[in-house]
Amino acid sequence: MKKYHFLTALFVMIIFLGSFNSVSAQSDVTPNLPEEADDMALCLPGIYLEDPWDCLALGSSEILTDLAMNGLTIPLQPLPAVRPDSNLINLDQKYAKLNLQEGVQAAFYPNLDSAVAGINAFRFLPAGELLYITYTQQSDVNGGHYVQVESGEWVRASPTNYSPFQGLQFNETPPNGFGWILDQNNPREEPGYQAATISENLTREQLVQVYDQVEMDNTVWYMIGLGKWVEQRYIGVVNLMDSPPEGVTNGRWIEVNLEQQTLAVYENSQLVFATIIATGVDPYFTQPGLFHIYEKKELETMTGSFAAGKTDYYYLENVPWTMYFDQNRALHGAYWRALFGYPQSHGCVNLSVADSHWLFNWAQVGDWVYVWDPSGETPTDPSFYGQGGA
Repeated sequence: MKKYHFLTALFVMIIFLGSFNSVSAQSDVTPNLPEEADDMALCLPGIYLEDPWDCLALGSSEILTDLAMNGLTIPLQPLPAVRPDSNLINLDQKYAKLNLQEGVQAAFYPNLDSAVAGINAFRFLPAGELLYITYTQQSDVNGGHYVQVESGEWVRASPTNYSPFQGLQFNETPPNGFGWILDQNNPREEPGYQAATISENLTREQLVQVYDQVEMDNTVWYMIGLGKWVEQRYIGVVNLMDSPPEGVTNGRWIEVNLEQQTLAVYENSQLVFATIIATGVDPYFTQPGLFHIYEKKELETMTGSFAAGKTDYYYLENVPWTMYFDQNRALHGAYWRALFGYPQSHGCVNLSVADSHWLFNWAQVGDWVYVWDPSGETPTDPSFYGQGGA
C-alpha cells in the first residue's frame, strides 16, 4: 500500500516545513541517504518531475512528486473536459410506457372512447415487461392515461421522460483516471471498511477524479482526493488506455469496459469522450471482443424475447442513434433507462439519449468497438453467445 493513506497529515506537515530551510526543516522525515549524498541537502518540499542536480528530492518531495505523477497536485486541477452540447438531449419523439397488468396484452382501439371503455380492440401486442411506444397526442380520462399513435389508434399508456445525463467531451487526455458516483455514499479517510467516514455526501452521477487505487477488505478502493477513498461498487471509473487495443490500426476506437460500466472514445489515440453505460446482464452478457460498427440507424424499433414462454418479451419503438457492431448487439440510446452504470440490457450497450447522439455523430461505419472485462468474469467463449438484443 502506498504512502497516500497518511496524505492529509503529510500535507499539513509539508506546508509547515516549507517555512524552514531544506535541511533542518525535514530532519525528522529524512530517509537513510546513500554515502555519496552525505554532502547534499534535501530539496525544499515540492514537485520534481526531473531529478534535481543540487539537492535530494526525498521525503515530502518524493511523496508530492509521486502524487503529481498520478495527477494530484495542489491545488487540484480540473479535467480538460466540457459537457457536450445540451441540444444533443433533444429528440423529435414522444415516448409512452404501456400500462399493463402482469400477463395482459396491450390493446389498441379505433378511438379514445373505445380505449376508455376497453371495447372493440382490433390490435394487440404480446404481454411483456418492457413495452414502449411513440405517440402523437395524449388524453387523461378518469385518472387513466391514453395516447394516440401515428396510425390513429388509441392505447392506454403513460408518457415518460428520459434521462438528461451527459458524459464528458475532452480536448486532451487527462493525466489521471476519473469516474461517476453510482450511488449516494460518504467517502472514507483511508481505504477499508474500518476507516472513518467523512461527512461529505457524494451524490449519484457526481463526477470525481481518481488518483490511485488499492485493494483492501477484498474490494478495490479508489482515491478521489486528499484523504478521500470510495469503494468500487459506488463508482464507475474510466481507466485511461495508453495504447490502442491489439488489432486497432487507425487510432480510432470505442472502448466498452464491462467491469466499470463505462465507455471511452479515442481518436488519434487521444481520449475525446467518456460516459457511463448499461451493458448486458447475466445471462445476456455483452460479448467481449473487437468488432466493427457495420450499420447505423437514426431510429430503430427493437423487439424480441429470450426466456421460455417469452416472459421477457420487449417492444421498444424508435430507439435512437443505433449502431450495430456484433450481430444484433448495438450501441444505442435507451430512453427507458433511468440509471446508467449497471448491467441491465439483453446484450446491447445502452447509453443516455444525449450520449448516444454524440457517439452517433462521431462514429463511422467501420470504426472499432473494443469490448472487454478487466475482471475476467464475463464469458469469452463465442459459443456462449446468441444474436443478442436490446
